[in-house]
Amino acid sequence: MTIAVTGATGFVGQALLDRAAQAGIGVRALTRRPQEPRPGVEWVTGDLDAEAALSQLVTGAEAVIHVAGVVNAPDPAGFEHGNVTGTLNVIEAALAAGVPRLVCVSSLSAREPDLSAYGASKARAERLVMASGLDWTVVRPPAIYGPRDTEMFELFKLARWGVLPMPPREGRSSLLHVDDLARLLLALVPGEEGVSQRVFEPDDGKRGGWSHYELARAVGWAMGRRPWVLHLSRRSLERAARADRAVRGNKAKLTPDRVGYMAHPDWVVSHAASPPRSLWEPEIPTREGLKATACWYRDHHWI
Repeated sequence: MTIAVTGATGFVGQALLDRAAQAGIGVRALTRRPQEPRPGVEWVTGDLDAEAALSQLVTGAEAVIHVAGVVNAPDPAGFEHGNVTGTLNVIEAALAAGVPRLVCVSSLSAREPDLSAYGASKARAERLVMASGLDWTVVRPPAIYGPRDTEMFELFKLARWGVLPMPPREGRSSLLHVDDLARLLLALVPGEEGVSQRVFEPDDGKRGGWSHYELARAVGWAMGRRPWVLHLSRRSLERAARADRAVRGNKAKLTPDRVGYMAHPDWVVSHAASPPRSLWEPEIPTREGLKATACWYRDHHWI
């Protein structure tokens, strides 16, 4: 089997390549920059705008796992181009090459497209996938963490100092380790009965998700600290986003767009949308996963 993967050099994509190698699955992977040789991986140079590269990527593949996407952009046009146009280009390449199967990584934010430009772009991308005529499955992960992650990494850095700013107290969210997500994506490739034309929302198995306070304390525990959890109002988050933009410019992690969904109280997966237990279940308990992630950050001198 050969699968085509977009976003292979990113956080989720790297975990997916690791899992594919363990399973003996050949991967053709899209990359914008030269990569070191990797057993079982054929690198294809290009991006989501490169028609010839996408054609080379998908031709002869049994399925496409579309991971690539834009999570941070200075304006809505950046999300539209990266998430909507990029997804359309992948769909058109798959159709032209006769690839029957598409597994698309979306986001829980697609449930609430009015809250952020990011969520709106993911919702539009989902609609393209559903109308594509391909045998598709959409996966909406919650907050993902694990080695190589640069998003939740900010929480680990802050936890060192004993104070952890978090969104409003009433909010809750689900979590998922990146390796568990990678296992799910590969399990969905065959497109067995019960997974085609479905939208799945996987998580770590904790019903009701994690409160922001619980998550902060769990990250603190992973770092060997007991941080003071400081819950910020939406207005405070907006001020912090402006400050982050002033300091880091387009590299800011906390943006006004992110504030829209950070302040939303419910990012818990719907268990009615859980993947079939016969196909997949989470294996990594979150507290242990957070601890191992903190160790990875230390071992690789990120913190």
